Parts: sequence; C-alpha cells; structure tokens
Amino acid sequence: MSPPPTSAHIGQLMAEAGKALGQGRLDHAERALTQVLAANPALTDAQYLYGVACLMGGHAAKAADWLRKAVAQRPTDANMRTYLGCALHDAGALDEALIHLRRACELAPGQASNWYNLGKALKQRGQLRDADEAFRHTLSLDERHPLARIGVADIATMQGDIPRAVAEYRHVLRLQPGRAEAWHGLANLKTESLSPADVEQLRQTLRQPGIQPDVRVMLGFSLYRALEDQHDHAGAFEALHQANADKRRLVEWDAAAEHSKIDRIMEAFRAPVPAPMDPALGHEVIFIASMPRSGSTLVEHILATHPDVEGANEIPDLPQVIEDESRRRGQPFPQWASEATTDDWHRLGKDYLARTACWRERSPRFTDKNVANWPLLGAVRLMLPGARIIHCHRDPVETCFSCYRHLFRHGVSYSYDLDEMAECYRDYERLSAFWLARHPQHVLDYSYETLVREPEAQIRRLLAFCELRFDPACLTPHQTQREVLSTASAAQVREPIRADTSHSAPYMEWLRPLHERFGR
Repeated sequence: MSPPPTSAHIGQLMAEAGKALGQGRLDHAERALTQVLAANPALTDAQYLYGVACLMGGHAAKAADWLRKAVAQRPTDANMRTYLGCALHDAGALDEALIHLRRACELAPGQASNWYNLGKALKQRGQLRDADEAFRHTLSLDERHPLARIGVADIATMQGDIPRAVAEYRHVLRLQPGRAEAWHGLANLKTESLSPADVEQLRQTLRQPGIQPDVRVMLGFSLYRALEDQHDHAGAFEALHQANADKRRLVEWDAAAEHSKIDRIMEAFRAPVPAPMDPALGHEVIFIASMPRSGSTLVEHILATHPDVEGANEIPDLPQVIEDESRRRGQPFPQWASEATTDDWHRLGKDYLARTACWRERSPRFTDKNVANWPLLGAVRLMLPGARIIHCHRDPVETCFSCYRHLFRHGVSYSYDLDEMAECYRDYERLSAFWLARHPQHVLDYSYETLVREPEAQIRRLLAFCELRFDPACLTPHQTQREVLSTASAAQVREPIRADTSHSAPYMEWLRPLHERFGR
C-alpha cells in the first residue's frame, strides 16, 4: 500500500491540477485531484477544482455534487457560487441555479462574468426581462462583453424586436468580425438577408487556422444561410453538408438504440387505458407534440393569441417528472410504465400541475410544446387524462430538410445526417400512428400544410378541439405581442401566415434520395 501523500505532495498535486485545467487536460487534472481527495476528502479547494473539471467535461450533475460541498464550506466565495450555479443550470436545476448565481452577484457585484451567467440562466428560464437587465448590467461593467450583447440580441429576437436584434448582432460583428455566435444569431433570424460582403467575411473567417470545431460548425451554418440569400443553392448546400458533417462528429447518436426504444414504448402502452381517478385532471394543459421544425411554434402562437391560453414555450416539466420517477424507481422509462398503478399516474399528474402552476396565473389554460413530448404521450394520457394533445406534422422531406438546415442548441443529434434523419422520421411516423390509433378522441392530427393553406378553417378546428370559444384574433397571430423562446421561429411567427413555406424545392438535386425514400 502506498503511503498517504504529504502536505507538500498534496500542494504539488493541486498545482498540477490547476495547470492542467487551464490547459484543458481534464484527465490529468482529475487524476491529480482524485489522489488529493482520497487523502483529504474535505479539502475545499480540491472539491472545487474537481467540480470545475467535471463541469468542463460535461458531467454537470456530478459537478454540482462536488461544488455543493465546496460552497458549504466557503459560502462567501463568489467564484464557487458561480460555478455551482452554472453546473446546476447545465444539469437542468434552473431554480436552484438562480439562487446561487444571484448570490454570486451579491458577493461580487463588480464582476461582469457573474452577471452574464445570471442573465444566461434567466434567459433559459424564460424570465426575459430580468435576463435582459442582467445582460445590460454586464455591459455596464464591460461594454465589450460580446456574449452579453448577443444575449441582449437574442432576447430582442424572442420579444419580436427584430431591428434591435439585428443592430446588436451587427454591433458585435463590427468589433469581432469572426464571432460565430453573432453570425449564427443573425443568420437564424431568417427574415433578414445576409449580403455578399457577409459571405466573404464568413469564408475569410473559416479559412483561419485553429478554429474550434463547435465554432466552425456555427460559421458553416451561417455561411449556408448567407449563400442561400444570394440564391447560390449549389454553394449553400455544399456549405450546409460540410457544417452538418462537422457537427455529426461532435455528437453521439445510436439509431438502432432509438428504434428499440420506440418498440419498448409501444409495448409498454399497448394495454387498455385504465379508468383514471379524475378524468378531468389536466384539462388546463394543451400539449403540442411534433418533430422539430414542423410548425409547432406557429400552432402555439395561434393558441397563445387566445385570451384564455398562456403560451409556455418548450418547458421541461413533463420529461423532468418522468426522469425523476425513473430515478426514484431505479429503472429507465418506459421499463417501469407497465408496473405503475393508477395512483402512481395520478400522483405524477399532480406533480406536473404543481410544477407548472406559474403558467396558470394569468390564463386558465396553457400550452406545453417541448419536442420531448412526442414519445411521452402514453404517459400523458395516464397522468393527465383531461389534457388535450395536438399532433403537429409536416411533409417528411420538408421536416427532415428543415431540421438539417438548422443548428440546434442541444439534443436532436439525429438531424446532422440525412439518412439518420430519415430513419428517425420513420420511427416518429410509426409511433405517431400508434398514439393516434390508441387515443383518437384525445389526439388531434394536425397538418402544417393544411393549416397554412386553409388557415381559418383549421384554426377554428384547432380551437374547437381544445374546447376554446372562437376568437377572431387567432386568425392574425402575427399581431400578438408575446415572447417566443425559440429564436429559430421567433421572427417568422411575427409574419402573416402564408402557404409558400417550402424550402426543399431549390435543393431537389441533392435531396432526391430523401424524396425517393419517402416515396415522393
């Protein structure tokens, strides 16, 4: 057995760990810190650095556990509070994250990075006014803070102030012409054209050596958009294909595993639905389930125009309830679904309604359009039997290509390869058919193409299904002033509904295999 490290050796290991973290050598840092913590588990600085290493490595929940220990011993350390807040934010514990990020700002009010991290978490939580204030305070401390100004621009986009968003993104690009996040935000507006000069600047930036892989991806998607605005469809598709290939190397996706998961979900929810304890439970909720880029934001915007409905955007509460129950049972979903009793489902439904109570403060009904809802509809029917469910879908080629041309903030890892995208869409189709066959009275099959072709008839149909009285304002949702948290659609839903929304036609030459796969 090796003798325990001496104080001098622990000091040396800590110095090595700090240096390794600064150089991004996470494995080296973790090895050194593991030795230190084995000898002295309560050493605050070691707990702190180990938490930082876990956070840098993408293990947010583990990072939060270690950083909580460090903060408990040194509660007035603003940096520790900030890292704990960031770890909790990345782990999805947004409310707890905000507590620590706000405390970090109180402890070190002159530190711009603390206010920026607070703004980032507030933005994720959908508290846009508070987030905007935090970002602007960051800029008052450091007027050249690019990410804070991009945060201001993103919030302007979500609030529908597109001219201000453009001005803020352009302000960043004047100072830093290669700032990928600003290019991506500007390109993502879709309603604002990029110029030939933008194309040249993007190409020049992409030619620079040593670009980080994730930065290259953002620049590549932006170049695609700029070339499309110049009607150079061959160049645009080449840039898009390269950007997707670059992104695909950065994500993990197992199509076979996902296919098997869909099989397990269908098997778990094949049995007849038992009589619920309260058939009306969940009548306040309108779930919107779809693949990404299938018109769900427009459908939510129409519903949120109604005075009785609050649009909650992509809230995480349903998947979080399911994840918490899976953790409690020690089994992944849907493995435990067939064992759950009526009482269990009722309890989970009440938990969901308690978590979402804030969305019923101004209106009696609210929408939940998280893209993760689609595989959970069987659970929804058992948890919240009174809820209404809208199944939004769009032409498969348009859906697949729309996803392929979009860089998602997280998840949707199947969208960066057209073959994998098509496989995923096939799984989506068969599970959707299963839900519609099982619950025809509770799931509305809603076509995006029909909506934009016959808006009034389809909007009336939508409202009737949701048991909402007709309101003529729903026919002009683009006039509604509300925050739309999807920056990818925020500018588009401010425009009148129109039928000419196809994007695939100019790319037919490159999308022919996709068309053939879906029998088009």
